[in-house]
Amino acid sequence: MKRISTHILDIVQGKPAGDVPVRLEQQNAHGDWRLLTSTRTDHDGRCAQLLPGGDDLSAGVYRLIFETGSYYALQKVDALYPVVEVTFQAREGESHFHIPLLLSPNGYTTYRGS
Repeated sequence: MKRISTHILDIVQGKPAGDVPVRLEQQNAHGDWRLLTSTRTDHDGRCAQLLPGGDDLSAGVYRLIFETGSYYALQKVDALYPVVEVTFQAREGESHFHIPLLLSPNGYTTYRGS
């Protein structure tokens, strides 16, 4: 199955970041972004499948947009990054991307998971 998924871990609390708004967009040939899906992480901080039903994982540039400000606002925590954007490139023949986000109020990191 072709898939783009993500997982957010709040590294300060040591637990998944649930109910975080996440958007997946794809860049077109003109450099404009097209929204593919908009959702929220589940109670385990995961979005298991971000590609809409019927959409193919074609080669190109994608970005995940995490609305982290709303997550921290609910906790009454001042955070430096209200939005985290992760842009990545899918190459021809690739079929699965798992892009985890390790999050704290003053920093974040990401990597290509499996």
